[in-house]
This record gives sequence, C-alpha cells and structure tokens, in this order.
Amino acid sequence: MWKNKTVSVVFPTYNEKESIKDAIEEFFATGYVDEIIVINNNAAKGTEEEVKKTKAKHIIETTQGYGYSIRRGLKEAKGDYVIVSEPDGTFVGNDVIKLLAYSDDFDAVFGTRTSSILIGDGANMGLFLKYGNFFVAKYMELLFNTHQLTDAGCTMRLIKRNSLSKINNSFRIGGNSFGPEMMMLIFIHKISSIEIPLNYRERVGESSVTGSFWKALKLGFQMIFIVTKVRFLSLFGLYK
Repeated sequence: MWKNKTVSVVFPTYNEKESIKDAIEEFFATGYVDEIIVINNNAAKGTEEEVKKTKAKHIIETTQGYGYSIRRGLKEAKGDYVIVSEPDGTFVGNDVIKLLAYSDDFDAVFGTRTSSILIGDGANMGLFLKYGNFFVAKYMELLFNTHQLTDAGCTMRLIKRNSLSKINNSFRIGGNSFGPEMMMLIFIHKISSIEIPLNYRERVGESSVTGSFWKALKLGFQMIFIVTKVRFLSLFGLYK
C-alpha cells in the first residue's frame, strides 16, 4: 500500500517465461505492491506454471496484441494506483517507489529510459531506439503542448484509479502503439502528468518487437502516424 491506498501492477506477457517469476517476486518485495495481474496474451508454453508459483493473479487474454493485453489488465486491476510494467527483467521493482512518490503531486507518472546513467550494461537502448523514442516523444510534446517528454516507448507508468476511469473506455489501439495512445488520452483529458527517469536493464530473452531493427523502425513510423491522427481528431472532438 501507499499512504493507505492499494497498488496494482499489470504485467502483460508473451515471451517472458524465463523472467516472469523473478519480476513478480521483485515487485512484491518492494512492500508497496498489493496486487500483480499477469495478462497471458498467448504466452510461451510454461508461462502459466511460472506465474502460479507466485501470488500473482493469472488472466488469459486471447486477442493478440500488447494493447489488448494492457487494456484487459487495466480493467481487471483493483488498486487505487495502477502501474503498468514489463516482466522481462528490464525494469526495476524499486522504481515503483519513484512512481508512487511523484503520484502525490500528479495523477499520471510516465517513465523514461533515456537517462544514460540509468541504462544498464546490455540494455537494448542503442542510438536508434533511444533517439527514435526521443523524436516521437518530442513530436507528441509539440502537438499536445504538454510537459517535457523524452521517451514515447517506455512502458512503465502509473495512473490513479479516478483518472483511469476517465479514459478506460476510450482506448482504440490493440497493438504496440497503445502506450502513446494512453499518453495522448491523458493529455486530451487534461489529467496532470509528469515524466521521470527510470532504470533500464538488459532483457531476459529477446523482444518480439525491439529485437528486430526493421520491426522497431516500422513501429516508429506507426507511432508518428498515430500521434498525428489522434491530435487531428482530438481537435474536432472526435478522439476523447
């Protein structure tokens, strides 16, 4: 709990069988997390068995896609604070404390993985990914005239329950561009937010997206298109 309010963590999983048990235990070990919900999105065989060795709640979402997985998790989470992260070993459980500390002043807290001193050895954050995410973030910052943004692709973030209820039925994206959509809906609904630096470690196993240069490049262009589209539609009240 955080100041007598409950904390939920949503973990989407597809190819994290080797890391998910350790990730769950690491986040619970902070002492602040009350509930971890693992959304099994057609995950690798054996993932469910690993989750069942822990106190986490295991839920199956058969509609394939990162966005569909997170959307299911956001609806299932019961906490007053809901944190989204990845169970692939890249994020640090103790960074939950950073998110919660900033939530005292903001209703949504986004992470950024672009602070060089916090990028661990072996982390998949080379020049292409770092500055690709930076460019898309700055483009979003410009179009929405919001606070400083440096990482459009960081999946670790927090949102308070009352603010989540304002946007939970507005999501349209089911794929890998869900993260920026969530951020933009927060801006559209004028939910107070801030971005803070998080630790970023080497992934256990290979990512199904950023492990490939061409897939990452394609996703980057998709994000630019989606940011442009959402901003245009929001100006006419067609995306809210």
